[in-house]
Amino acid sequence: MENFTPLNPTESIAHPNHFSFKKVIVYCIFGLVLLLGSFYYFFLSAPGDFPADAIANIEEGKNLRNVSFYLKNQHIIRSRLAFEAFAILYGGERHLISTDYFFEDPLPVYEIARRISKGERHLAPVKVTIPEGFTVAEAAQVLSSKLINFNEENFMKEAREGYLFPDTYFFLTTGDEQDVLKATQMNYEKKVAPLRNDFSAFKKTEKEIIVMASIIEKEAKGDADRALISGILWRRLSIGMALQVDAAPITYKERGLPKSPIANPGLEAIKAAIHPQSSPYLYYLHDKDGGVHFARSFAEHINNKNKYLK
Repeated sequence: MENFTPLNPTESIAHPNHFSFKKVIVYCIFGLVLLLGSFYYFFLSAPGDFPADAIANIEEGKNLRNVSFYLKNQHIIRSRLAFEAFAILYGGERHLISTDYFFEDPLPVYEIARRISKGERHLAPVKVTIPEGFTVAEAAQVLSSKLINFNEENFMKEAREGYLFPDTYFFLTTGDEQDVLKATQMNYEKKVAPLRNDFSAFKKTEKEIIVMASIIEKEAKGDADRALISGILWRRLSIGMALQVDAAPITYKERGLPKSPIANPGLEAIKAAIHPQSSPYLYYLHDKDGGVHFARSFAEHINNKNKYLK
């Protein structure tokens, strides 16, 4: 009789296809992950050449197709199809908000679509200060260092010396020379309009006032001497004397006011030009510490020079 060893009831009989089935499951999961990863990479992720600190300008009137084509060309998205699908999902073509967008880091396409659909620009205004007495050329240098689309050459052609109102302004980083010109002109009008009745009462034209104010801005050292210097300069003109101010060399050769402003005066200099302080003085100078010294005669002025400038 043959020996027969009974099976241990705890032992199981391995199915011949059991191992193969597990492999199929693993391969399917791996394939799915690979497929999803590929889909994300080719359709959803940011392009490898996404520009650093990208600024996208979505122009007014552009449709969804135009915008996706633009973003693709700017290397901000990989897939136009994916962008358009997410844009529709977030509200449709009509919800694309036309403005400038700043993308500080590479972003997936669905985040690009969401921000453009919601108008999330992420553009912080840039603070630009144009000091009193700056010339147009000096202001252009400051502005070109702050605004990426600022054209210095065009600005120099269009800006008017004397009417670029000194102040602190806030522009988008994408602002250009036209934005600056518009803002400074509006500010000039806002600040100067209330003074125009005083111009008429003083019996001087606006241009004459601005030219004189630009000289006062350069010649004075602050609030203390603006009105007195204004009175001296207007008095020189009234008696036919040449202005002879260092800030405008032409005034040593020609009598009268210069033909145009020499810089951009602030509000206080403009007010000083229309409200001069009367005095017996015809001359003034500033010492090395900025103190001002007045003189009634040329001889007294020379004495002040010898006393305070040597």
